[in-house]
Amino acid sequence: MSDDPVRLLLVEDDEPLRRLLGDQLSERGYAVQAVADGRAAIAAIGDDPFDIVILDRMLPFVDGVDVLRWLREQEVLTPVILLTALGRLPERVEGLEAGADDYVVKPFETDELHARIRALLRRRQANGTDSATVTAGDVTVSVARHRVTRAGQPIELHKTEIKLLAELVREAGTVLTRPLLLERVWGYDFVPTTNIVDAYIRRLRQRLELPGLPDPIVTVRGVGYMFRA
Repeated sequence: MSDDPVRLLLVEDDEPLRRLLGDQLSERGYAVQAVADGRAAIAAIGDDPFDIVILDRMLPFVDGVDVLRWLREQEVLTPVILLTALGRLPERVEGLEAGADDYVVKPFETDELHARIRALLRRRQANGTDSATVTAGDVTVSVARHRVTRAGQPIELHKTEIKLLAELVREAGTVLTRPLLLERVWGYDFVPTTNIVDAYIRRLRQRLELPGLPDPIVTVRGVGYMFRA
């Protein structure tokens, strides 16, 4: 990353929390712009790019998840961390499906939020540009363009499915464990009993199925999954 401060948009309707987080993140070197509702968030993002967005889920006028969906529909790939008091698995999955890169449940310590921000920025830097295209066998994935093809045919996938497939394709021939996929695709572990990886793999297989072509994803029982090189 450059020596310029990280530009951070903080979207939080709770004024005391917004001021506290804004001050604490500014003290850590971020260039913080804080707004109180979803409309203001959309306007701010439309005016100027940010390096990362901290987005409260429950906002006036436009809900945080709707703001997030709008961002991804506009192909804005800025990393987004959702803040929420809703910590149940269905709410987490909904937020991640909408395009969130990470999820922080209230109450939380600013040090934890800071660590998650740094982790997302490191991951983005390590991955280079999000526009990179990866290919293995007859499957090509472009995360930035939300495009997947198999044998030249377009395959319609949701954002999280594309991220999961990109991880598998990028390391074709290597077995990726479930915990590793949870970390890379969803940003953190859910609960030990979650089957979300298996559920997404099933959906990927269904969507990638084409007449006469083999299943490109190999299950390594008790370990994880591997994409055929």
